[in-house]
Amino acid sequence: MANLTIKNRLIAAPMAGISDLPFRSLCYQFGAGLAFSEMFLANSQIWNTEQSLQKMASTEELGIKAVQIVGSDPDEMAKTAVLNVNQGAQLIDINMGCPAKKVNKKLAGSALLQYPELVEAILLKVVQSVNVPVTLKIRTGWDKAHKNCINIAQIAEKCGIKAITIHGRTRACLFKGSAEYDSIKAVKEHVTIPVIANGDITSPEKAEEVFQYTNADAIMLGRATQGRPWIFEDIAFYCKHGKLKPEKSIDEIKLITIQHIKYLHQFYGERKGLQIARKHVFWYTKNCENSDHFRRLFSAIDDAEQQIDALEAFFV
Repeated sequence: MANLTIKNRLIAAPMAGISDLPFRSLCYQFGAGLAFSEMFLANSQIWNTEQSLQKMASTEELGIKAVQIVGSDPDEMAKTAVLNVNQGAQLIDINMGCPAKKVNKKLAGSALLQYPELVEAILLKVVQSVNVPVTLKIRTGWDKAHKNCINIAQIAEKCGIKAITIHGRTRACLFKGSAEYDSIKAVKEHVTIPVIANGDITSPEKAEEVFQYTNADAIMLGRATQGRPWIFEDIAFYCKHGKLKPEKSIDEIKLITIQHIKYLHQFYGERKGLQIARKHVFWYTKNCENSDHFRRLFSAIDDAEQQIDALEAFFV
């Protein structure tokens, strides 16, 4: 991807409230070739807030420093890209795929797919403003009657975008139903830049199937990584050997979970770290015996050391 070398074709999706530095570190540790940050808002009024500062590139990043930005004003998007590159970002991704109402009502995220001319203006402005690769993430269109991902991808290629990720749903679909891959396959046939397939890739078998069907250059995983950041090494193993890697043992899951929770405490401080830890522990333990009772108890803990002690006691 331009002057960056990505070690494999497995990418961790940017997810609001999830893809922070501690989570990205685990994804890189378990074999992701690239892991994107949470969405960084193109709003200069909040750039100096703690929340925004925590989303910027970090010297602690284990892999490529990739930041995703979201907004609708070409000039503000360009300024946001420059800000993040100046802070160490090595790759800028533009979000035109988020279906959330609070994002779309500001004409950002997937709402932009309705306005190809504005899409072009944003892409050109951002690409021209920075000297690092710029990528784009989209959906297949606004709704099933208005699928325009091929047109948007061709605009992106013309504007100098280095790769495009396509989630196999329209904005109207949100996350309902099943992702479709025909649109991703069609985009791959109409552009020369790398195409990244995204949506409902939840297992090594599905990953291989999507690779084969779409001929995508890479795949992006989102929800499947929650509570299972090691899915990247599972997929790599399956694609190489044609069989599933043995499941993680309870002891291995325990070590990963505690490592993650301790990093959250360190990164956010105890108060916020405690809160964020709860959802990750929910995902890590959801398939464990007696986890419902444990999660109820865990959600009431308001001390960092007690959270760790509770996990030590649960994973026996």
